Amino acid sequence: MTQTIDIAGIANILQEAAAREILPRFRNLGAGDVRMKTEAIDLVTEADEAAERLIKARLAELAPEALFIGEESVAADPALLGLAGADLAVVVDPIDGTFNYAAGMPLFGVMAAVVAGGETIAGVIYDPMGNDWVIAEKGAGAWLCKADGSQERLSVSPCPPLEGLVGCASTGFYSPENRRTVMGNMGKVRIATSYRCAAHEYRAFAGGHFHFLMYQKLMPWDHLAGTLIAQEAGAYAARFDGSPYRAQHLDGGLLLASDKECWELLRREVFTV
Repeated sequence: MTQTIDIAGIANILQEAAAREILPRFRNLGAGDVRMKTEAIDLVTEADEAAERLIKARLAELAPEALFIGEESVAADPALLGLAGADLAVVVDPIDGTFNYAAGMPLFGVMAAVVAGGETIAGVIYDPMGNDWVIAEKGAGAWLCKADGSQERLSVSPCPPLEGLVGCASTGFYSPENRRTVMGNMGKVRIATSYRCAAHEYRAFAGGHFHFLMYQKLMPWDHLAGTLIAQEAGAYAARFDGSPYRAQHLDGGLLLASDKECWELLRREVFTV
């Protein structure tokens, strides 16, 4: 029998973490509250770490049987990234878009995915600034859940011709040569941008405001929740070689589009190097 966790309960935990640990520190970080991890654009703040501690503690109460995998916990101890052997896990990004958050830009989110037997079965992306959630459970559609309790079903937008496509693409992990090729190819579409925040990119895509998303580095806290939400909104998602994206994948690239035909067009015309 597939194990489950109350996704609404997880959503409430993310909201609590934002209210208690994230929003009070927004635009109030001290000089020692922001640290570099791997490079100048890869940051961690006191808010990331405090929010993750709160989420972990609350999830231990809600689902003590679940393995907790948080971005900052794994940064401190990479051995914790053990999704492949977990019967049930909750994967958390306490602040997605930390660079934006640290810069005082209101474009960041809190994400969690539930993984059972290696399969993502639920996901939630909370926007602290808007106080609303995008939520999906496998087979049940993707939903925008507003602060007033109302809900709206989400659906991706149909694809126009190549020259009319609008989307987000993260090119930072290409080699310089391949980056030049792909960025040149992106001139074929109408707009290709990056929010530096997968949480809001996935929300916008699932809500019908983009036609595609592209990522290379596949850390699970960045993409499991959003990919499920996008698929439940009708999107087609696969790695660059056409294989399905799974919880254990850390590389191989990820391309999402409104449908398979659009995915194949983008892969062929834009994201081939």
